[in-house]
Amino acid sequence: MSKRILILHTGGTISMVQSDQGYVPSENFPARLHEQLDNQNIGGTELPIYNLLETDHLIDSANSTPKDWTAIADLLSEHWHKYDGFVVLHGTDTMAYTASALSFILGEIDKPVILTGSQIPLVKVRNDALRNLIISMMLAANYDIHEVCIYFNGKLLRGNRSTKLKSMQLDAFQSPNFPDLATVGIDVDVQQSLLLPASKPDFKSYNFDPEAVAIVPMYPGVPANIVNAILTNQRIKALILQTYGVGNPPDANKLLMQRLTKANKDGIIVVNLSQCLVGGVFQGSYATGATLNKIGIVGGADLTLEAAFTKLHFLLASGHSSADIKKLMPTPIRGECR
Repeated sequence: MSKRILILHTGGTISMVQSDQGYVPSENFPARLHEQLDNQNIGGTELPIYNLLETDHLIDSANSTPKDWTAIADLLSEHWHKYDGFVVLHGTDTMAYTASALSFILGEIDKPVILTGSQIPLVKVRNDALRNLIISMMLAANYDIHEVCIYFNGKLLRGNRSTKLKSMQLDAFQSPNFPDLATVGIDVDVQQSLLLPASKPDFKSYNFDPEAVAIVPMYPGVPANIVNAILTNQRIKALILQTYGVGNPPDANKLLMQRLTKANKDGIIVVNLSQCLVGGVFQGSYATGATLNKIGIVGGADLTLEAAFTKLHFLLASGHSSADIKKLMPTPIRGECR
């Protein structure tokens, strides 16, 4: 029996057309996509049966919010029993955020969810859109994948291990701290030993507060009042601190350390992430990093920024206590960290 795939279109470069204001979503994308995919059927094909579903409001992914994560997750869970796999067309700018969020929201699953898109719109003669989509469909239909992934330019990546590395190249995404799940060239090489096991899903709905998590990068001369200013927002429950190297803050900035200490005492969850893409936080390897251990800041292991941000949102929306969240952040729940 032929596999059935749902293509969920949320917007992004893949479906855009040129306008006087730059690229904008196209109203004719469904017809254009069907035509392109139907052309692949000439002379026989490996393409699975598919249906195309569009979200109510197509967006440039730069405008994505946590509410969009729940909208996508709800559509996937609503159609879960009707299809063998899912391909989500999404803008590249925040694709890694959405992939990470979906991995936590959907939880343990028994079917593939593959996010893809393109750097060049489908409407252009020279594009990466059609190849990314077709291979995503084939991977979703023909391989035992039971997790949320990103497929882009010959690589299948774990969604919550991925980040957008390049703005102008076709190989835009990378998984800096975890091997590729599959590579696609002349042959398709799937690393089955790396894939998460299949589990029967237990879908739940979550209500995210888009203001609950904030991000503060460290830089030379960073003032303590930047943390003060952010935490005047009473809705903020967690703070991601992007520090240097293996997790080193400017601990000579006593006012900053005092403010972070107070934030921790006030119940704000502070997570320490490295600004380096490769590696992670080894909090305490240096005396500066050990300072954060003393004031109760949690090391974020080798989480990507996207995974840490969405995991915090997910754990907060799940109703976990601050103490539990601190324990869970450096602990893998969907393969997102070591």
